[in-house]
Amino acid sequence: MCGISGIVGKANVNQDIYDSLLVLQHRGQDAAGIMTCNKGKVFLKKGNGLMRDVIKADDMFYLLGNMGIGHVRYPTAGSSSIAEAQPFYVNSPYGLSIAHNGNLINTEELTRDLVEIDRRHLNTNSDSEVLLNVFAHELQSLTQDLTPESIFEAVKGVHKRCHGAYAVLIMIAGFGIVGFRDPYGIRPLVYGKRMTEKGAEYMIASES
Repeated sequence: MCGISGIVGKANVNQDIYDSLLVLQHRGQDAAGIMTCNKGKVFLKKGNGLMRDVIKADDMFYLLGNMGIGHVRYPTAGSSSIAEAQPFYVNSPYGLSIAHNGNLINTEELTRDLVEIDRRHLNTNSDSEVLLNVFAHELQSLTQDLTPESIFEAVKGVHKRCHGAYAVLIMIAGFGIVGFRDPYGIRPLVYGKRMTEKGAEYMIASES
């Protein structure tokens, strides 16, 4: 079990993501991380330990942007290495990062296909990195431009290839955040919206 949170807002979202992960801390105490996006550039801070130990006040000056995702980890696959703390990031296509809660049951098969057929590089034993690279490949294989429709087609590709229980947030640099679950909806994911003076803000998280 892990906790994930993502926000698309009208101002810096770092503090709201931090606060949400504190509330979700019971879902994972092994590692924590936040990634934000500001003007198309991504900023990441993650490490082993509790939120309060990983993310310090000074980090907030670095984690800028009106869009971001966060993760608190309870290791169920891979190892407890800091390399497997989330979010993960791949730069192709578009710049994608993931916060993932769940488990894939066909990770070994997917890993082989990603390396031998899709020609993608994997740096850890985490099924979260595998899922991110499956999404990246599916998105890259589409011929149309980056649109909500093409993103949904990539999600369909993930559903066909990835077997297991998963709730996922993927941030596309400079574009937005997509949230989805496995076809059976086994892992929880809650969607929320609030109105501010500057307009609507959106949040997706493991709990309400």
